[in-house]
Amino acid sequence: MAAAIDKTTRANRKVAIIAGAAALGMLGMGYAAVPLYRMFCQATGFAGTTQRATAAQAAKVKPTLRPITIRFDANVAPGLPWTFKPEQVTQDGRIGERKIAFFTARNNSDQPIVGRAVFNVTPEQTGSYFHKIQCFCFNYQKLMPGQEVRMPVVYYVDPAMLDDANTRDIPEITLSYTFNKAAN
Repeated sequence: MAAAIDKTTRANRKVAIIAGAAALGMLGMGYAAVPLYRMFCQATGFAGTTQRATAAQAAKVKPTLRPITIRFDANVAPGLPWTFKPEQVTQDGRIGERKIAFFTARNNSDQPIVGRAVFNVTPEQTGSYFHKIQCFCFNYQKLMPGQEVRMPVVYYVDPAMLDDANTRDIPEITLSYTFNKAAN
């Protein structure tokens, strides 16, 4: 009888250890899901996530003769007392050409506020071809009460877009930003 109880105790401990390890593993995966998803989107352009490029990488890109229009969209999340807009709604250029666009943001409150812009492009399948060299969205932006700033984004559209049957005929890409109040 004592041997049967000992065997049952060992089996119960084994099940408890496995269940505890599985629970810790699921908790860890829950914390890792957001950064892993972000890395996946940045690597693949999934969901319209744009790519980052260095100035050296951009210098190697040869502009094509193919025109492309970039449309700019600017939004502010509810609860953020900012005004945010592009200086121009559209910009024409050529695929592969390096371009710069400016946005303005103004803090309409009487307190300093830190914001962070999230971004995407549409159509979504163009995300892996839209490369940003410099962008205000790479950093948090702190605006003092009443302060207005002019913020640049330097970008190009990769000519490889023309080799992709899903993107070669797209005449316009929309680059959209939404400013959110940063967590503490």
